[in-house]
Amino acid sequence: MSLEELISAYGYWAIAVGTFLEGETILVLGGLAAHRGYLDLRWVVACACLGTLIGDQLFFYIGRSTGQTVLDRRPGWKGKAEKVFSLMSKHQNLLILGFRFLYGLRIVTPFVLGASGIARLRFAILNAAGALLWAVTVGVMGYLLGHTLEVIIGDIQRYEVWLFLGVAAVGGMVWACRLLWKRRT
Repeated sequence: MSLEELISAYGYWAIAVGTFLEGETILVLGGLAAHRGYLDLRWVVACACLGTLIGDQLFFYIGRSTGQTVLDRRPGWKGKAEKVFSLMSKHQNLLILGFRFLYGLRIVTPFVLGASGIARLRFAILNAAGALLWAVTVGVMGYLLGHTLEVIIGDIQRYEVWLFLGVAAVGGMVWACRLLWKRRT
């Protein structure tokens, strides 16, 4: 199966699942694939928006139902939760709209927001707007990355397998470094 066939067959599902879990790297790759013509950018953004929206709503409801109990069992989240509570006291709406852009706080924020007692409808509306903003921004960044590399390299098709692997490797290294950093501290 060629790279093009693989991306065409599983690309949208990979984006939805990847953004459900966390997903900046998968969304950049989706934007890059859209630039190459393997996927449609509108569907890349839609799948990413849906994946991140469902994931964050789920974490919000888990936080709502088991909030303090889970925070007590996860001492590693304590510092992040305190940071979220601090941001929430000053900029609640902006936090809900933009927490996806706050690296390192993305997973814990909807959980903490759920535990804080924010109204469900308010969170859902602001979360949907934030999910769309994030999906458009990061998806278009991936698309523009493809365009920029094409301008610099020229015939990008010759290097596309290495390009996709390189972007995935950089994303994997960032994830691994973050994991190692967590274990050290």
